[in-house]
Amino acid sequence: MRVLLIGANGYIGRFVADRLLADPAVQLTALGRGDDADVRFDLSTGSPGALTRFLDAVHPGVVVNCAGATRAGARELTRHNTVAVATVCEALRRSGCGARLVQIGCGAEYGPSQPGSSTAEDAVPRPGGPYGVSKLAATELVLGSGLDAVVLRVFSPAGPGTPAGSPLGRLAEAMRRAMQSGDGELKLSGLGVQRDFVDVRDVARAVHAASLSAAQGVINIGSGRAVRLRDAAAVLARVAGYGGALHELDSPPGYPSAAPTGLHARAEHGHGGLRAAIGHPRPDPDLAPSPAVYPYPDGCGSWQQADVRTARDRLGWRPRINLEESLADIWMEAACRI
Repeated sequence: MRVLLIGANGYIGRFVADRLLADPAVQLTALGRGDDADVRFDLSTGSPGALTRFLDAVHPGVVVNCAGATRAGARELTRHNTVAVATVCEALRRSGCGARLVQIGCGAEYGPSQPGSSTAEDAVPRPGGPYGVSKLAATELVLGSGLDAVVLRVFSPAGPGTPAGSPLGRLAEAMRRAMQSGDGELKLSGLGVQRDFVDVRDVARAVHAASLSAAQGVINIGSGRAVRLRDAAAVLARVAGYGGALHELDSPPGYPSAAPTGLHARAEHGHGGLRAAIGHPRPDPDLAPSPAVYPYPDGCGSWQQADVRTARDRLGWRPRINLEESLADIWMEAACRI
């Protein structure tokens, strides 16, 4: 099977590439903006015609699109997440290769959900921010393209390679700094939100399964379990061997603030120690008022949990790697910077 992988150097794309290369039946070609791509092509600026000519030359059976942007302004997000996908869809329509498209979507397309609920694929998407809007627009383009296509809505990926700017990446970095400086007190904010974390290697397995399947439409990829960030912090502290106290600062209005088992939660902004914001820096209370800043800036509010039954039924896929293992790998990479 000849597979064209777009975005092989990204967080998810690297693991998808590893997974596909491990399959002896797959012949992989990587397309991207980097020098190490087999073919250099920028989806956000390249023309569908140029991509069509390449597709006709390579003639892949499957195109996997892992490319995109997560942290940028609305214009850049639209260019990299929506316009780029429009280019892929148009090129595939023009090409004679007849390739199947596997598009990587995200849980942020759904937006906020009711605490305690599991979001299924038939939920009405109401993204709460520009990132989710740009990804939802891409999904709609794929679904309306008439192509043989599936969109994998990945919830909160975790594990090795987790970006330092992500909430779990910030958490690990804050703990690393505390241990490096010998600080016995770590103060964190924004730990009340709950997210469905799925290991990036399990995501790669789902992409591989989707490439081989005939499933179409939208399929959620998650663990099926929401985890509070403060509980993830407690697990990370245990994995890291951090013996200091973890203090939780106030959360913004509308976010849970109940103290978890194993964490000493208190609203405190002084008395020394290391203060870190998980997900997004908090405004300084001593400065002029700032717009509301959310601790997990994906526009999904305080809760998100995936209903993953469709992935099980249509892809034969289940998550295998638990969050403790994902956090251990995140910590191992952070600890190497000590």
